Amino acid sequence: MKIAIACDHGAVDYKLDLISMLVEQGHEVIDCGCDGEASVDYPDYAYQCAKLVQQGEVEKGIVMCGTGIGMSICANKVKGIRCGLCFDTTMARLTREHNDANMLAVGQRTTGIEVVKDIVNTFLTTPFSDGERHIKRIEKIAAIEEMEEYSSFFCPLKTLKNI
Repeated sequence: MKIAIACDHGAVDYKLDLISMLVEQGHEVIDCGCDGEASVDYPDYAYQCAKLVQQGEVEKGIVMCGTGIGMSICANKVKGIRCGLCFDTTMARLTREHNDANMLAVGQRTTGIEVVKDIVNTFLTTPFSDGERHIKRIEKIAAIEEMEEYSSFFCPLKTLKNI
């Protein structure tokens, strides 16, 4: 599988460990940075990784920072990205099965490296369930993205119920 990976200064060690693990497993990895512990702005790196996923250059993306929060927020601003912030393997499994997440966010300060490795492996090996209710919900998320892109007015909730 072709995977993009990015971090800010708060997760360089984890990024390097994950790249080694993924390459050993036979994955092709695109490193979107950052490369050092000097303070950087995480949106620059999350966006680059998310764009590779959005454009189909890679199948999945992994972003990380101290907590994973900022990176996941930024990645989810890119149309078509469904980035799940996961702290355990159950969350990783469910974000794939229920949300067909195409990106994963983790935190170096919040989760141990061995748990993160298990989360990554679970995320990458769990298929989307193709459940009808989950497909419907993902379609609603896509509809919201379209409404946000083309309108500047408030869309009442009843509109989403018709999707």
